[in-house]
Amino acid sequence: MTRLGTPVQGVTLYSFTRAFHGREYDLEGLIRKVAAEGYGPGLEVIGFSSLRGFPQIDDAFAGWFRDLVAEVGLVQTSLAINADIGIHRDRLLNQDELIEYMRRQIEAAATLGFPVARVQISLTPDSMEQLVPVAERYGVTLALEVHADQYASHPRIVALRDRYEKVGSPLLGFTMDWGATVTGFAPSLIEAYRRRGASEELLAAVVALWDEFYKAGPPADQADHGQRFGRFIGLAAQHGQPQFGIDFGINGTGLFGPARVDDWLEIMPWIRHVHGKFFGIDEQHEEPSVPVRDLVTLLVDNGYSGAISSEYEGWHWNHWQSPFEIIRDEQAVQRSAALAAGSRMITDAAEARSAIAAWHASAQGVTA
Repeated sequence: MTRLGTPVQGVTLYSFTRAFHGREYDLEGLIRKVAAEGYGPGLEVIGFSSLRGFPQIDDAFAGWFRDLVAEVGLVQTSLAINADIGIHRDRLLNQDELIEYMRRQIEAAATLGFPVARVQISLTPDSMEQLVPVAERYGVTLALEVHADQYASHPRIVALRDRYEKVGSPLLGFTMDWGATVTGFAPSLIEAYRRRGASEELLAAVVALWDEFYKAGPPADQADHGQRFGRFIGLAAQHGQPQFGIDFGINGTGLFGPARVDDWLEIMPWIRHVHGKFFGIDEQHEEPSVPVRDLVTLLVDNGYSGAISSEYEGWHWNHWQSPFEIIRDEQAVQRSAALAAGSRMITDAAEARSAIAAWHASAQGVTA
């Protein structure tokens, strides 16, 4: 019988991008805010969006960062890094260049004290296998993000899982992003479209179309995904508001994934980190479009004791509510769900630090 998991509560600074870009907080101020308001103890950072000069990290900055995180009682959980093969205008990175590009970022994760580097789906099974010696050199787990429009049983993810199993490295895994298992078009985004002038008839049709796709399940392949994208564009045109079409398609197919919660079982043994993706909180203080309670229950029941980074994506369109209050309410849902599942979320920094170390050590087959 699997022992119940005790996930570590945490947040990604990505959730507060609007406040960061608006210069309400600098990096230090935001980290202190996260600690003071109890959104940790887990702390996730996106390298290129939060760290000036990334991936070049000098010893002085690394020392300052580590000291700050320890001072305020937070715990590094994941550094999100990029796999941008198109950084040159005239050509794509070749394989050797890509590996070196990733190596520099993985080194930065280790220097800053992050045990996990979140990597992206553009990395192939061959690339992930080639990165194993890099991960071993720096002692960093590479957790590829399973993000809509992908899902755990998608052929690309299954191919990665199968390669992981063949390679046998405990430093290869996945980041579970809850956006792959959404149950409804986010009401906060509907409200944002309303404020931009979308008609009620069009909005009702968009919700109905997404519900149709949810009933059918996730797209079988990229052609199916493209057809769904096109139907959102066509729907906007049919209602005389074509300016919304591409936006509907991007969000309806690329942000709200219709896979079922139990689809995650396909890769559960390889999940090393979790993005608690969500889009808003309703009047009942629940997330209306992401099955947060079911997802937390699934993780607890399957022994997951790593970090869950609350990842509020609604900041893209919701400019009328505070992301801090929304994060507070969503984390309360997570804690409630863990208790209902017979476990709890870890919110104490010292316990979290020990738990994270033990979680990754257990995945590597060693004693923390």
